[in-house]
Amino acid sequence: MRTRIARLLAILTAVLAAAFTTTGEARAADNWNPPSNLAQPLNEVWNHVESTYPNLYGFRNYGWDQVMANRGSINYCVRWESDAPVSTALRDQIHAALKKQWGKWMTAMLDNGTGTNSWPYTSVPVNIVGWAVKDRATLQWTDNSVDIYAGNLDSGGAPQCAPDCGRFFHQDGNYSRCPGGVTRHYDQSLWLTKGFQGGAGGDWGQRVGQEYFTGALAQENIHIYLHEVGHTFGLDDFYDWTPTGQCCFLMKAGSATQITDFDKWMLRDFWRHLKSRYGL
Repeated sequence: MRTRIARLLAILTAVLAAAFTTTGEARAADNWNPPSNLAQPLNEVWNHVESTYPNLYGFRNYGWDQVMANRGSINYCVRWESDAPVSTALRDQIHAALKKQWGKWMTAMLDNGTGTNSWPYTSVPVNIVGWAVKDRATLQWTDNSVDIYAGNLDSGGAPQCAPDCGRFFHQDGNYSRCPGGVTRHYDQSLWLTKGFQGGAGGDWGQRVGQEYFTGALAQENIHIYLHEVGHTFGLDDFYDWTPTGQCCFLMKAGSATQITDFDKWMLRDFWRHLKSRYGL
């Protein structure tokens, strides 16, 4: 009897130890440690997202999905809906600004240069693979550094890069009909429209005013564009409510002009809830 009891106790001890170890590993893997003053508003935001997004976990074309599919990079098409000429210098300035601004969101995913909560990339290169215009003469360069789509218009008459090369149209990753193949596909569009006010953003990219974006190239934060990139990663708008204790942050339009700590932790929280789809 004593032997049987001893064996039972040994088994029970092993089971409890395994359970404790498993729980400890799960907690360590999650690494969710927002500042204490942000815990409640972050929970409020995620509860709101879960109750209002119609296909939160089934949707598979967030910015997260695009970066992961590309193994750590993102490709852009510039939709130049304007008759203003584009010099080689302006083209390169737009690319530089795009890389800098996108990089601000990616930096928010780092702690001391390391990806937070299993985020696998310390930097995410941004490539512009195509420009779309109504008239080729608008683009004042002759090199072949990017693909040029002239006169390829959508149903609303706006220039667009080839749909055969766009992830929005081919979320299965099949770019077999794209002339340049997968390396020349684009994940998002930077849609610059003459006279456009405000902004729009989603899995397809971001749309802002052409005059606004080019006039803000030297600014540290092109805040309307940054706000719209937040939507690309799934972050919500806050038109009709405000999380507890938070007055001013980028995703609450008009209340901040740069990514705040609260924006950063909302981004991280979105990743935390989606990372398991990538086996992380």
